[in-house]
Amino acid sequence: MNKIKKDDVVIVIAGKDKGKNGQVLFVDNKNHKILVKGINMVKKHQKAGKTKGAAESAIIERENWLSISNVMLSVDGKATRVGFKIEGDKKYRVAKKTGKVIK
Repeated sequence: MNKIKKDDVVIVIAGKDKGKNGQVLFVDNKNHKILVKGINMVKKHQKAGKTKGAAESAIIERENWLSISNVMLSVDGKATRVGFKIEGDKKYRVAKKTGKVIK
């Protein structure tokens, strides 16, 4: 079970977007990277396609990968570490700061 999952709200704790929060779009567990909506925005120069109906040349702004170590889970608007709790056959994620069970 992972500490950060898709659709969680996280706060950036390091880097150019430090202090900002956003929703996790994608988690890459193999490389320990995540995509967060509106965070670590970069400009990508896209070339026009040669096939009919392809997009024109443009400069596209999109999210870039972030290291998982540079974010913390946000519970009630505050950054918190994540722990685990086992009750019977179920394993839950728990906020260390408040003790709340995370969905």
